[in-house]
Amino acid sequence: GAKAIILMSHLGRPDGQKIEKYSLKPVASKLSELLDGKDVKFLDDCVGSEVESAVSSASNGQVILLENLRFHVEEEGKGKNAEGEKVKAEAKDVDAFRASLTKLGDVYVNDAFGTAHRAHSSMVGVKLDQRAAGFLMKKELDFFAKVLESPERPFLAILG
Repeated sequence: GAKAIILMSHLGRPDGQKIEKYSLKPVASKLSELLDGKDVKFLDDCVGSEVESAVSSASNGQVILLENLRFHVEEEGKGKNAEGEKVKAEAKDVDAFRASLTKLGDVYVNDAFGTAHRAHSSMVGVKLDQRAAGFLMKKELDFFAKVLESPERPFLAILG
């Protein structure tokens, strides 16, 4: 089995700022329930030396949930500062953010079909050799394949 399962995700559009209502902390307790009471360790950030240390010391199939990726402007490449002005992430900071995410695992499983087309750091910047599609991603791809290759008739497509 895996030494640990590291989960990273996003919630809402906090525009690169830490906004409490978009924290993933409440998700950890709900996830623990769904995993039949297995402990889910929540980390207050998703990158940096403290996160890297906590992940490297994990064992026994521990589940770790990282804080909202979108609390960092480097995730989407742009956001807003405290005054509400638009800001763009510095290339060197994006590179450091991506490098820190990459250090957290050996295998990358993307299950975020809804954001897979975006050039966000968590989609394109995690540089691991072993990559896979998750169950939801596979389900969505299978659905689209069926619709494109052999749709049930009658068939109606509304495009906008």
